[in-house]
Amino acid sequence: MSEWMIYGANGYTGQLVLAEAVKRGHHPVVAGRNGDAVRALAKQYDLPARVFDLADVKTATSALSGMDLVLHCAGPFSATAAPMLEACLAHGTHYLDITGEIDVFAHCHAQDARAKEHDIVVLPGAGFDVVPTDCLAALLKRELPDANELVLAFEAGGGPSPGTAKTSVEGLAKGCRVRRDGVMTTVPLAYKDRTFSKDGAPRTAMTIPWGDVYTSYLSTGIPNVEVYMAVPPKTIESVRRMRLFKPFLGFGFVQDMLKKRTPQRGPSDDKRANTRSHIWGEVRNAAGREAKMELDTPNGYDITVTASLGIVEHVLKVKPAGGYYTPSMLMGADYVLGLPGVVLSKTAS
Repeated sequence: MSEWMIYGANGYTGQLVLAEAVKRGHHPVVAGRNGDAVRALAKQYDLPARVFDLADVKTATSALSGMDLVLHCAGPFSATAAPMLEACLAHGTHYLDITGEIDVFAHCHAQDARAKEHDIVVLPGAGFDVVPTDCLAALLKRELPDANELVLAFEAGGGPSPGTAKTSVEGLAKGCRVRRDGVMTTVPLAYKDRTFSKDGAPRTAMTIPWGDVYTSYLSTGIPNVEVYMAVPPKTIESVRRMRLFKPFLGFGFVQDMLKKRTPQRGPSDDKRANTRSHIWGEVRNAAGREAKMELDTPNGYDITVTASLGIVEHVLKVKPAGGYYTPSMLMGADYVLGLPGVVLSKTAS
């Protein structure tokens, strides 16, 4: 029988994943660096616990003893992904995480040859970042195979978890990123804005450095990619004003100040249950032909739970060949359509 671990199980998203995993009959190892919180959760669910941090790869490797797979839920992944992935490579343990960070996708992708050598699946972005957007990009590519431009956008209800908010703060100093002619390109914060329509009402949106700027090119080969997030016009103005302070946004004291202003708790159960997310996708070819699709989904955290656990179950059951994967590369473009509460609509083009 396969054994697997949720690392960061005591975090906001980790607890949601753990609760659903137990409902499905799984018995994952509960793991993280906060001993009291991890042991309390393990006792609550009558599950084994392992307490370790990722400061030392050898210690982390030893802690993975007997584990076929790790679902890594402890951000910020800019600090935690690389050491956990090293431990997984050393031990021969499949690696999944729920990151949305471009640099983490790039680092994981760079380990593709090593993942194949050790015959492990490496799949970052197994949650809302980037399962629905990656699958939508693949669906659009199937609709218009010669597309050379991709635009993705999303509106996420419910608000961010503390980890997601802090990750966003860390990304401010790096600016926004888009893909041009296959090359990752840094552009100013809120580089572009535009309007999308939802239920006949306009939604203003700005470009953000979402993970699909990296992953969708691997999934589809489309060389020009922009990703937008729906926000109020005042937010776009505020972000653009921050361009003036970009040289200072990476300073430790500035980061600490901004992080103190982020949410200290994730959205409540009621808020998650009563908010949904919406995703727009557009592709265009050199002749100007377009294809458009939209996804309406449950709250992003609920999608993270169902999407990541579905991938865990697939990897443990099917045992795919080792290597780096995006969600649609491993699970297929239609994977998102089978997740609870997801609705696809196509727009005439």
